Amino acid sequence: MDFMTDRDVQKYQEEGYVVLDGLLTPQECDELRQRMGDMVEEMDVPQHCRTTFSTNHDEQLKTQGNADYFITSGDKIRFFFEKGVFDDKGDFIVPKQRSLNKVGHALHAYEPLYKKVTHSPKVQGLAKKLGLISPVILQSMFIFKQPGIGGEVTPHQDATFLYTEPLGRVTGLWIALEDATENNGCLWFIPRSHNSGISRRMVRTPKGTYPMTDFTGREQTYDEQKFLVAPVKKGSVVLIDGEVVHRSAENTSEDSRHVYTFHIMESQDTRWSPDNWLQPTEELPFPQLYTK
Repeated sequence: MDFMTDRDVQKYQEEGYVVLDGLLTPQECDELRQRMGDMVEEMDVPQHCRTTFSTNHDEQLKTQGNADYFITSGDKIRFFFEKGVFDDKGDFIVPKQRSLNKVGHALHAYEPLYKKVTHSPKVQGLAKKLGLISPVILQSMFIFKQPGIGGEVTPHQDATFLYTEPLGRVTGLWIALEDATENNGCLWFIPRSHNSGISRRMVRTPKGTYPMTDFTGREQTYDEQKFLVAPVKKGSVVLIDGEVVHRSAENTSEDSRHVYTFHIMESQDTRWSPDNWLQPTEELPFPQLYTK
């Protein structure tokens, strides 16, 4: 029996997202979380990423270094922090394990446990069920959604950041490593919002200019009443169309909401925009999802 049914495919195509239970076992979820915990303990954080920024000139120069740390992270594993976790000297004022917003963007390439999940038979089966011929992996992230301080993610479309011509070639796989509930900041979607294109893009600015990225267009204003909540169980995956509008609230609970997420793109007859912040490199071209 296929992990993804024809009905699931239909829901994904019609609604722009679908929840599938049981992609990972509880043990597999715990192994991924444990490995991430070890990585956090071992991390060496560049000092310029430990700064509370302001608008004065010196701080802006430091911010530029921080932007470079982000824009060159597509083929690396780097650590990104929540606001307010450092003092003025760049030292932690919260436990290190509670300081992170996410780790990205190449876990799928360099971390064996994450690579195994990304290329698992179930994931490859999902892609084949969706009719993808030559899917590649764009990026991957571990998202922490820390207890009490895990920030809100405002309504957006992934294609704003991962733009293709034509649109409709990017799918996100959002894997809950713990139960994701309304209390700890699960996802919310506007069903059928993936058929109207996008109104905003994040693009690279010309080389040598600052900031290194900028937005063109504006995010639309969305009717809060149209969002539907999507709580998911530990080990479940949410397939997310690149154009569907989704968000998550801040985590005000005492529980974390750990997630492993990655994006794939149908590369056949698709143009990846050279203006996207994320670009393949000689060190890491976008790897094929299907393994021989």
